[in-house]
Amino acid sequence: MSTARSTPRSTPRGMDEHVAAVLARVAPLAIDDVPLAALAAEPPGRALGADVHAVALVPPFDAAAMDGYAVRLADLPADGSPVTLSVVGDLRPGSPPDRCERETRPRHADGEGQAPAHSTGGAAVRIMTGAPVPGWADAVVPVERTSTGRFVAGGPTTEREVTLARQPRAHVRHRGEDVRPGDLLGRAGDAVTPALVAVAASGGLTALPVHRRPRVAVLSTGSELVPSEDGAAGVATDPGHIPDSNSLLLAALARAAGADVVRVGAVPDDADALRAALDSVVDAGGAAAVDLVVTTGGVSAGASDVVRAVLDADDARLADVDVAAVALRPGRPQALARWRGVPWVALPGNPVSAFVSFALFVRPAVAVLAGRAPARPVRRVAAEAWPSPPGRTHVVPVRTLPSGAVARATAPGSDHGPGGHATSALLGADALALVPPDVDKVEAGDELDVLPLDLPFGAGA
Repeated sequence: MSTARSTPRSTPRGMDEHVAAVLARVAPLAIDDVPLAALAAEPPGRALGADVHAVALVPPFDAAAMDGYAVRLADLPADGSPVTLSVVGDLRPGSPPDRCERETRPRHADGEGQAPAHSTGGAAVRIMTGAPVPGWADAVVPVERTSTGRFVAGGPTTEREVTLARQPRAHVRHRGEDVRPGDLLGRAGDAVTPALVAVAASGGLTALPVHRRPRVAVLSTGSELVPSEDGAAGVATDPGHIPDSNSLLLAALARAAGADVVRVGAVPDDADALRAALDSVVDAGGAAAVDLVVTTGGVSAGASDVVRAVLDADDARLADVDVAAVALRPGRPQALARWRGVPWVALPGNPVSAFVSFALFVRPAVAVLAGRAPARPVRRVAAEAWPSPPGRTHVVPVRTLPSGAVARATAPGSDHGPGGHATSALLGADALALVPPDVDKVEAGDELDVLPLDLPFGAGA
């Protein structure tokens, strides 16, 4: 049974200090070797847990870079004059290099036999892009630069002869010119991208060492919230009630940050109900265990603030309680704790405050759990002037203009003007501008720190 204890006083702190307080509670998750095929089928968000090196040559053999004819440059006049060569074979991708060498080597290439009477000497092999280039050949002449003109699917597989000339480029991808064994493909902390998966496969790897994907439980508090039924958002039909949009917001944001999500939904303003909800997600074991709990609402000092009621109680399941008054607008009331050892980040209930708080505090925590570096703000120029309340970091939803400058966001089609307090303004935002506490007005042309909302995984690190 929980008993009341003295109410902890909110600790004043700056935005950066609260980011540090959140990140001090999380650490990169365990590293597993995951097959490339599984990584290719997963949502994005994984990060390398160790440096990765190639173990094979790319390409593994000299390969044709164009459809055309494999030739010896020694058989083509240096002045570019055309010559006619006998076509002695046909090579396609997948042909074994040793068979290519054995079956296409012209007798006169090593001094044996004689070239056909109609030829000026040498021989050519019809070859397709990606096929092994015979060892006796050192160039490929593209088919469109020859008398053949183009290859026709279903047509003859070998012309008897072809007229062609020396080209400025050899069009041969040489063995190991792209990747060699030992080459560094990715560093610990790098995002697992489609390109990395592909290059790792080409470089002889079958799996990558990656951090486990974070599992985040999200819930919203408030007796005014219409709970979800069968996983769907509730519809408010009674006066004084509103749909539970916050748990949907948190779930979508956590998913976009690269986490697997356990969405509890709305919990009424009842301390026992909140404790039961926290127990339900923290008790799960094995693959269902959560690494982070995120809640919205009930974190201020009102009579219905259920999160504060739980944080203020003497409960053995609770540890490391940290109630903060962050110099931030919106998002001043914040709280941190551990529930049965699992980090718990409690955000305010106003939807814009919750959105901003997630971007500033939770998204970096998810990145650290996943083994990635948190995204960093970039510098952008304000396209317009706007007032800013001094004394706190003012977080303003903004949209990036084609020029690269930013303007305050508005809902698409809205005629109400910019409104950072309005949830609908988030629809038009692709970034958050961070106005310093000592600024009371942003002027057009001022440089601002801006946190993009759509950074790809690993960017800005």
